[in-house]
Amino acid sequence: MIRKCKDAVLLALIYLSSFFTVLLLACIILYVFAKGFPVLSASFLTTVSSALKGTVGIAGNIVNTLYIVIITLLIAAPIGIGSAIWMNEYAGRSRWVRLIEFTTETLAGIPSIIFGLFGMVFFGRTLRLGYSILTGAMTLTLMVLPLITRNTQEALKAVPDSYRSGAIGMGAAKWYMIRTILLPSAMPGIVTGVILAVGRIVGESAALLFTAGSGYLLPRPGIMGLFRKIMEPGGTLTIQLYLSMSKAQYDVAFGIAAVLLCLVLIINFLTKIVAGRLDVTSGS
Repeated sequence: MIRKCKDAVLLALIYLSSFFTVLLLACIILYVFAKGFPVLSASFLTTVSSALKGTVGIAGNIVNTLYIVIITLLIAAPIGIGSAIWMNEYAGRSRWVRLIEFTTETLAGIPSIIFGLFGMVFFGRTLRLGYSILTGAMTLTLMVLPLITRNTQEALKAVPDSYRSGAIGMGAAKWYMIRTILLPSAMPGIVTGVILAVGRIVGESAALLFTAGSGYLLPRPGIMGLFRKIMEPGGTLTIQLYLSMSKAQYDVAFGIAAVLLCLVLIINFLTKIVAGRLDVTSGS
């Protein structure tokens, strides 16, 4: 009887905690959307702020965010996935692998502002890249590498060893086995890690404040303008949100927050959809 009472009390506490968590999250989302939606409009999303034209917009910040995400993933994804493949399939359980894993876990716990200081000193000043989108992207690469590497490594570990032994027993080369059997089987976990890395990139502000700057202009027309933009300062949505709050432009800040929330929700839904489809594909 006493045990049943304890179980009932613990179950009630679990349900109460879950309800409180969901309620708190829902209140935050509804409050941000209620404050931000009146600001959202076509001009707000497709123009840049201009005192001369009297416009307030975040188009430049959206483009800068896309630049940061694409460049960071182009650098971090191949390195992170390749490192995980080497550690899991080639290096074995050597002392070097344990040291790399410990270093990776340590990097994942370092505050982002320290990455920002390092990126400003090393990429910005030592390599003379200055305040630029490239400096910010290279700094964020260091931040998301542990996330991509560890997710890929865990996804590879989840593939049954029978897949490896069966492929090698049939005479397949190791790289062929990795490319055609292991990677497709581990793809749901790998894609999940990459999409989670995108979410962290989109929501980062402290590191970019010291490295990418706060520029909000759109790229110049033409192909060369698109490439030159990489070496120019570029403030993302989170940077503009911080600047708007510091200037007491609360309506603009809530509008940007609503856009960011929509992006995060889209990323989470994409994670579930892509992981589910890849699970079905790998299972078949």
